[in-house]
Amino acid sequence: MKVVKFGGSSLASGKQIEKVFQIVQSDSQRKVIVVSAPGKRFATDDKVTDLLIECAEQCLLNNDPLELVERVIERYSSIAVELQLPSEVVKEIENDLTGRLAGDRSKPKQFVELVKASGEDNHAKLVAAYFRKQGVEAHYVNPKDAGLFVSADPGNAQVLQESYELLYSLRERSGILIFPGFFGYSKAGDVYTFSRSGSDVTGSILANGLKADQYENFTDVDAVYSVNPSIVSQPKEVKELTYREMRELSYAGFTVLHDEALVPAFKAGIPVQIKNTNNPSAPGTKIVSERDNANGPVIGIASDQGFCSIYVSKYLMNREVGFGRKLLAILESFGLSYEHIPSGIDDISIILRESQFNPLMEKEIKSRIEAELHTDEVVIEHGLALIMVVGEGMRHNIGTTARASKALANANVNIEMINQGSSEVSMMFGVKEIDEKRAVRALYEEFFAAVTV
Repeated sequence: MKVVKFGGSSLASGKQIEKVFQIVQSDSQRKVIVVSAPGKRFATDDKVTDLLIECAEQCLLNNDPLELVERVIERYSSIAVELQLPSEVVKEIENDLTGRLAGDRSKPKQFVELVKASGEDNHAKLVAAYFRKQGVEAHYVNPKDAGLFVSADPGNAQVLQESYELLYSLRERSGILIFPGFFGYSKAGDVYTFSRSGSDVTGSILANGLKADQYENFTDVDAVYSVNPSIVSQPKEVKELTYREMRELSYAGFTVLHDEALVPAFKAGIPVQIKNTNNPSAPGTKIVSERDNANGPVIGIASDQGFCSIYVSKYLMNREVGFGRKLLAILESFGLSYEHIPSGIDDISIILRESQFNPLMEKEIKSRIEAELHTDEVVIEHGLALIMVVGEGMRHNIGTTARASKALANANVNIEMINQGSSEVSMMFGVKEIDEKRAVRALYEEFFAAVTV
């Protein structure tokens, strides 16, 4: 049995949903279908989830969200018209949304969760209706009824362990099951969503719970590429990579999969296949526990902007017991999480997302570090990009770091910092944002041969 997830672009219009139906019908093993809310039909289009979040926010400000509601309903209505579905389908969606918007606003975060989850929930009902219209037995499945229980953490829900056993009973249901992605229910019966792109997480959870033979994730690209195609023209496709490699690449900027999505599938040892809804015959990319590393040390290069560093220097830092704990405690008191911590014997750098900062907070943090840790120097640097070079084969190849450093030097890119994880699956280079693309191209040429850019 296969669990199959379709992303927002795969379900953005009636024409796309017709493709989804043909894909599902072409393989009798595709029994459980996880759907996202309607995505963009074109570059300047709106995602339904974004419109729903804005609806909820306007309600909390006591503003009339009518214009936004009409835009959401129009999206579903246009899809229903394309698919020649009865008007009752859209009316049910409209009633559901207006009912949510009229709900309790005394807990603002919970209210937003309930409203934004309606995108996937209602689209699952519409897709199930279309499958039935085509003469196929198909059923919408409510996550609460199925037993998908999660922690009460708005926008960052975590699946509860008991859910996996409860979800296994879905195997006993007949027909094709259409399951909304992105959210689950707390034990108290409230809706909580996973982080954005969380429908990937739902699919992975279901694959684990149902003990599926494979988890297929359909998107709008033929495969995972070794580097971002917007930076390097026609990059090499990756036929196979490991869970750890995909996790590192997703974290560092690859948008094919959410960086937490594979954890449930990984724990169950279920292979994941990335496929293209618009070109389903393409082989795609397979994600597995282990693979043959004969292709070289590096499988992919990813990059992301929006980072800053807090550089702290103090003579004999390495001999001061508790220095790192005290430094991190200061960041914790401001509610900050860190990404990386490259360090030396007398200095340490804390890499954070810039979006967590504001100027006042930055000034206070710097003052507290200087006063409480009696440092020699504290410098906060903005405008950093992180480049991740990833590959299981790096553990068995000598000189990979030297090759990468030389490639960056030849491209006149200054390395602000280097960090390598203990797993030896990846190494991170910090560079100025202005140098990001040039650095990525240089690394691609070094590890994947010359390419026209």
